Amino acid sequence: MSSVWSQLVGQEPAVEVLSSAAAAAARIVAGELDAVHERGRAGAMTHAWLLTGPPGSGRSVAARTFAAALQCLSGTGCGECTGCRTALHGTHADVRLVVPEGLSISVAEMRALVQSAARRPTTGRWQVVIIEDADRLTEGASNALLKAVEEPPDRTVFLLCAPSDHPEDVSVTIRSRCRLVNLRTPPPEAIARVLLEQDGIDLELAQWAASVCGGHVGRARRLATDENSRKRRETVLRIPLGLNRPSDVFGCADELISAAEGDAVEESKVRDEAEKAELRTAMGGDATGKGVAGAKRAAEAAVKALEKRQKSRATRTQRDTLDLALVDLVGFYRDVLVTASGAKAVLTHPDHATQIATAARQWSPESTLRRLEAVLACREAILWNVKPRIAVEAMVTALRQG
Repeated sequence: MSSVWSQLVGQEPAVEVLSSAAAAAARIVAGELDAVHERGRAGAMTHAWLLTGPPGSGRSVAARTFAAALQCLSGTGCGECTGCRTALHGTHADVRLVVPEGLSISVAEMRALVQSAARRPTTGRWQVVIIEDADRLTEGASNALLKAVEEPPDRTVFLLCAPSDHPEDVSVTIRSRCRLVNLRTPPPEAIARVLLEQDGIDLELAQWAASVCGGHVGRARRLATDENSRKRRETVLRIPLGLNRPSDVFGCADELISAAEGDAVEESKVRDEAEKAELRTAMGGDATGKGVAGAKRAAEAAVKALEKRQKSRATRTQRDTLDLALVDLVGFYRDVLVTASGAKAVLTHPDHATQIATAARQWSPESTLRRLEAVLACREAILWNVKPRIAVEAMVTALRQG
């Protein structure tokens, strides 16, 4: 397997589809194939792709990898040429990455993107547009994208990433014009191998992180490298058996919110400061001497606009990290049901098998299921913009009542 495809962990079927398409794309660029006649054939290149899969499966990584293979000078995804390296690092002039800063992607942003994507490639072989979290497109943004997907410009490729192809995530009209690639949850063995070989993590720690991350490669890496992430996970998993008194409801809810905020701050802090420093430098805000007052004022105004976008991004990051904590709770209650039933299924949290067994003895399957449903209801409430603290306190109250 060429090195560019090694970025995808445990996704061999998807790699086969995408690498075949990249090879066909290279032949189209060379004039050996006709793009129109190739559409619909197995292994063919097409203008719009929908990459779906559960959180952590590597949707955005797959999109970046495919983009690199399309820009590869050899057409194979060698990972060594300028096209591969710049596409993977996000600096290629003809690879545009859309990552929602807030909770949605606006119609204005999408219209600007579609307009720029209509141009011919400048330095690369294809004009590639990657839309992460395409499920966050507003209705207007979806309509703007649909027009481009219906009448695609020559040598322009749209790569959409979403949790699923369900109409609630991606509109039916856009879905019908995309080729679907489903990514699976990477097996723990593949994740552990990546941590061991690429990150130099100790074997025992790599295997533990891979076994408890729920198939989320990025989370496995954070758990393996960041002690604070491990502590916050422990805080979340203490909640189910820690609700002994009424006052524990609010204490545990506060701990859960604080854990999510802590993860969000850790994830955003370094990036935010780096963005501010780069912006000030680019606009001359740190310059000295005569005539720099105007530059400083312009730089500060730009920094304030950046801080507003960062605040919106921080809200989204906090909700995403809170959702990850809620998924941990869902996994705990699922493990209780598995243990109580005597099934041989693998536990989501094997390192908490003792606590899970204790809960299985104390709770009836019906009460465990009610608790699991309370967590799922909390996730849905937050999705509908209920204030996270209110939703979490209601959930923890339901968890205590059983």
